[in-house]
Amino acid sequence: HTARLLADARSILFITGAGVSADSGLPTYRGIGGLYEDADTDEGLPIEEVLSGPMLARRPELVWRHIASIEAVCRGVQPNRAHQVIAQLERRRERVVTLTQNVDGLHGTAGAEQVIEIHGNIHTLRCTGCDRTRAVQDYAGLALPPRCGRCAAVERPEVVLFGELLPPAAVARLQDELDEGFELVVSVGTSSLFPYIAGPVFDAARRGTPTVEINPGETVVSGVVDVRLTTG
Repeated sequence: HTARLLADARSILFITGAGVSADSGLPTYRGIGGLYEDADTDEGLPIEEVLSGPMLARRPELVWRHIASIEAVCRGVQPNRAHQVIAQLERRRERVVTLTQNVDGLHGTAGAEQVIEIHGNIHTLRCTGCDRTRAVQDYAGLALPPRCGRCAAVERPEVVLFGELLPPAAVARLQDELDEGFELVVSVGTSSLFPYIAGPVFDAARRGTPTVEINPGETVVSGVVDVRLTTG
């Protein structure tokens, strides 16, 4: 049934979470980008407090230490079959868009171009002073915290920290794509905890658009999708 839906749909929205990167060797913990377990840090602070916008302003070296440990998990990781299939479908269908919560950049590495990174990308750094951005392959050799080569202000990863708003450009792009509509919506490897992740599935179900969920556990959208595939 799922194969037929994928074969027939001319436009597809994939919604991906940490589970899609699991076969690449990345953990599926809930933290930032799905890459940090819910637990207190060595400093005795909740990870949500350490990896937050206010903490970045107060103690950038602390935030960067933990961000760098997350990046170290990503380093050298390669896209898996799921990333590759989505990228292939993007080339073979009229319109395929991927909305991902992941910050690992693996969809792009696999060749997908129509990707909305709603939580950002750990490989892009932005200056907190002049807003200049730069791409880095990894954090090896970076001073922590790194500083802007133009104005010497602290740089930050272009990711959404706890307590921060989603990037306006990504939100606007998502809304534009949803307004255009899709013939199939597929949720892959996400617990669908956030309304902007579950919402497109609920909206599609209400409109009678075919929906598929691929996830080992039950989520808030499991009861409304047309096809539910469990993995594990």
